[in-house]
Amino acid sequence: MKKILTVLFTLSLCVSTAACVQTKEALTAGSYLTPEEIPTAAKFMPLPPKPTDPAFRNDKLRYEWGKKMRKTKRGKQAAEDAVLTQDYLAKIYSEPFGMTISEENTPEIWALLDRVLKTAHECSEKAKSRIMRARPFMQFNEPTPVPEDEEKLRTNSSYPSGHTTKGWAVALVLAEINPERQDEILTRGYEYGNSRVIVGFHFQSDVDAARIITPTMIARLHANDEFARQLQKAKKEFKSKK
Repeated sequence: MKKILTVLFTLSLCVSTAACVQTKEALTAGSYLTPEEIPTAAKFMPLPPKPTDPAFRNDKLRYEWGKKMRKTKRGKQAAEDAVLTQDYLAKIYSEPFGMTISEENTPEIWALLDRVLKTAHECSEKAKSRIMRARPFMQFNEPTPVPEDEEKLRTNSSYPSGHTTKGWAVALVLAEINPERQDEILTRGYEYGNSRVIVGFHFQSDVDAARIITPTMIARLHANDEFARQLQKAKKEFKSKK
């Protein structure tokens, strides 16, 4: 009997250890896609407009619109939207999603978003590597409502918007998990991108480009087995909590 209990304890410990290792691996997993698998924006997207191009006129008009919005309630939200962490995105999408998104409350959805955000980061950086475009606040030599972010953004291309790429990716995935609230989710995702124009960190064409590049990444993700499996787990979790 003692020998049987010892064997059972050992098996239990092995299962527990494996589960811990699996959890640790899930937490440290990176992008779902390799750099080669991420769609190449250079092959299907044009370069951003130059200040001498007619299309730049819209960028300038939208920049001026953004400055007018900064002292409003919408401007306050735009400044808050400068945060780009999974915790913050989970917070702002929880209301339109209709459920609190967190590592504790929705671990499967959280794990999915973690890797989607890492993939979106790689996608954005690959697209940014084409050209070093100065950001609006640099182009016009004017301050922003988020001065603490200015220095680090001076060394990173404005085109396309990384914030928009990640925020829009989260919105698209959450809308697929909860299609009944897709309009609310996508509205918040759209506004997250607009916030970058308001604070002067991105031109409108940067944000528009991100909204085109992101769905190409999501389409490619659907051909990835790991993503597909985790998406199904997330959908099952969501249904169990409704």
